[in-house]
Amino acid sequence: MSKNTYPPKLPSSIKNAAADLAKQDEVSLNQFIAGAVTGKVGILRTAHAFLRERAGTAKPADLREYLRRVPSVPPLKGDGRG
Repeated sequence: MSKNTYPPKLPSSIKNAAADLAKQDEVSLNQFIAGAVTGKVGILRTAHAFLRERAGTAKPADLREYLRRVPSVPPLKGDGRG
């Protein structure tokens, strides 16, 4: 396995929290960060594959057709817009 170094620039609060968690797991901060990034990459790749599969052959024009059917009404009270 090839390894490259990349020093991430993290806010102090995030670095300190990650360091505390790494210490609890008895791993180095570098190992903890590498594991966290690995997990995130896996999640995003899985999500991308899932969404691509679900989209099938859909095109943006398909969505626009559905959006044209939405009635033009003002937002309901409490929907977070006012």
